[in-house]
Amino acid sequence: MANELRQLVDTANAPIFGIDVLGNVNEWNFKTAEITGFSKEEAFDKPLVSTFIVPSLRQSVQEVLDNALKGRGTSNYELEFRTKSNEIRYLLVNATTRRDAENNIVGVVGVAQDVTEAAKHDRAVAVMANELRQLVDTANAPIFGIDVHGNVNEWNNKTAKITGFSGEEAFGNPLVETFIVPKLRESVN
Repeated sequence: MANELRQLVDTANAPIFGIDVLGNVNEWNFKTAEITGFSKEEAFDKPLVSTFIVPSLRQSVQEVLDNALKGRGTSNYELEFRTKSNEIRYLLVNATTRRDAENNIVGVVGVAQDVTEAAKHDRAVAVMANELRQLVDTANAPIFGIDVHGNVNEWNNKTAKITGFSGEEAFGNPLVETFIVPKLRESVN
């Protein structure tokens, strides 16, 4: 049975890694090695957080591991692993307390899903949205919009300059009733 479990962990199609109570790697399956570029031999006995986690996330990842070492697991935690080739891989991890036969806490095991492509896509979309926002805000033409109720939900800098109303003043107000002169309201509606 132990050999079957070892084979299951080693050949799982998901990254599985673990640490002992000191935070040193003691589990590193083939998928983790494939994703990170570090072999099991290279990873074993190394401090997981300081060796493989990007500096900006080390404290929060350490907290997740510390909680698991106290018996409180964490589900769906996204972390960034640094690969051997210095790339970043985004993993969605479930961190679970590992116990021995006497129920003593002996470490943490993480079962992960590689979400790198989705994370890169999400970041690219966010960059594009930011660029579009800047384009609208700085356009040399007035750009404004309304929601389905006719209330202002877009008001760029040029519109603010022409009307004298800031975006903050315009947002949420009915466009026609607030900003269109009375004699033109019917034709605008």
